[in-house]
Formats: sequence, C-alpha cells, structure tokens
Amino acid sequence: MELEPRGEAPFRIEIVRSTRRRRTVSARLRGDVLLVRVPTGLSELEERDYVERLSRQITRRNSSATVDVAAAAHALARRFDLPKPVTVRWVGNQSDRWGSCTPSNGELRISDRLAGYPRWVLDYVLVHELAHLVEANHSAAFWSLVNRYPKAERARGFLMAKGLEDES
Repeated sequence: MELEPRGEAPFRIEIVRSTRRRRTVSARLRGDVLLVRVPTGLSELEERDYVERLSRQITRRNSSATVDVAAAAHALARRFDLPKPVTVRWVGNQSDRWGSCTPSNGELRISDRLAGYPRWVLDYVLVHELAHLVEANHSAAFWSLVNRYPKAERARGFLMAKGLEDES
C-alpha cells in the first residue's frame, strides 16, 4: 500500500503488512520512500497513528542532520560570553523538554524537534542550556544570562505556543 506524504514529509510512504509481525512496527527510509512494516492485524487507526509518528521522527532526524548544533552552540557561547560546552548533540528522546544540560561534564542535549523551528528559537534554547553551565538553576542570575539573547522573550512565547512552555 502506498500513501502520499502528509505535511512536510519529503518522501512517499509505503506500508508493508506482514503476517510474521505480531506487535512491532518499523520504518526505514530508502531513497524517497519511507517503508513502514506493520503487523497484518493492525487497525487502520493504529496504522495511521504509527505512520504519522514514524514519519515525523524520520523527518526530524533528517532536518537535524542539516544543522551543526555544536557549531551553533560554540558561536553563541562566544557571542554571549558563555562557557563552551564539551559536547552538544541532537536527541530524539526528549518529549518533555526542548533541551537539557549536565553542568558537571559540559554536555548539552537538544531535542531534534527544534530542527524544524525557526533558527532564532533553536538559538534561544542553546543560550538557555549554555547559561546552565554557569548557573545550574533558574535563579535571577541565570535569567540575566539567558536574557542577553535579544529574542529570548519572543522564543519563549513561540515555545509556549508549541505546548511545552519554558521547559528547556
């Protein structure tokens, strides 16, 4: 079964039903076709939900691959006089926050959902996480560092509208 992509997916979707599959669903991008393997007994609604979720994940993964998040973080650290992180990487497993920081080892993890947002929103989250390398909490001193970013308030509003408010 072949479907046309929904939304911004840059690929066609092909669904392969398998009698050997019982519970698992998988997706793999082959060229411009997202091949989704599903169990034969899956309902149409469940199938649609899986396809939409997997399509979004693959699209995000491809989008984040085009942005060098570490280079962006280092440039922002220089620009706003914040410490350089040791490592910065995209992650796909943050459903409750936009980014996270481990001050003890200098690691920043940035949700790949941000790859599809305007660059100034990603930059805000990076500045927010870089500020945690100085202040590990959300104190007044922390917010003073974050608010050096000129579009901080605008980006917070954007993220609030996306549903997680200021959970970076």
